[in-house]
Amino acid sequence: MTRGYLNRPELTQERFIPNPLSQNPADRLYRTGDLVRYRRDGNVEFLGRIDFQVKVRGYRIELGEIETILSRHEAVREAAIVVREDVPGDKRLVAYVLPQPGQQPANSQLREYLLARLPEYMVPSNFVVLEAFPLTPNNKVDRKALPAPVQIRQEPKETYVAPHDELELKLTKIWEKVLGVQPIDIKDNFF
Repeated sequence: MTRGYLNRPELTQERFIPNPLSQNPADRLYRTGDLVRYRRDGNVEFLGRIDFQVKVRGYRIELGEIETILSRHEAVREAAIVVREDVPGDKRLVAYVLPQPGQQPANSQLREYLLARLPEYMVPSNFVVLEAFPLTPNNKVDRKALPAPVQIRQEPKETYVAPHDELELKLTKIWEKVLGVQPIDIKDNFF
C-alpha cells in the first residue's frame, strides 16, 4: 500500500486513478504504463509499453531519454534506440544513427559521449549508422525493420591479444560463436 509520490501531488493524481471496480471512492489503481489485454482464457497478456520504457538486465530505461541525448551530439542528425534480442535471453540496447551531412561518427566517439552523460547501463552496446530510417506508412520510424547490428569489436585493435596455442584458439572461437562478437581475445571478459 502506498499513498503516492513523495512531494509530487500532480504525479500522484496522474498515476493513481480511482478504481472503477470498487465501491469505495478512496480505492486507487496505479497506472504502470504497461499495455496489456485480457485473453479469452482469463489470463492477461503483456503487449509492451505505452511509452518507450523498457527493462534490460534489471534496469528500467527510457529509450527516449537516450535518443534525446544522442541527438545532441554534433555529428548526429537523428537517433533511434531499440532493444534487440538477437541471441535468446540476451537483450541489448542498439542505437541507430542518422549522421549530419558530411559526418561519419565513430562508435567509440558516440559511446564516450553517452558515458559522460548517462549511467553505463543506459549506453547502447552497438551503434549502427544509417543513411535513412525505414518508415511506417504513418512516416514514423519502423523500429521492427531496423537492421541487426554487425557485432564487431569496440576496443582499439592495439589491445587485442591473440590466442597463443590451439586450446586458446578453440576457446576464443567458441566464445565468438556464442556471443556473436569477433574477434575475441584471450583477455576479454565475457560478462
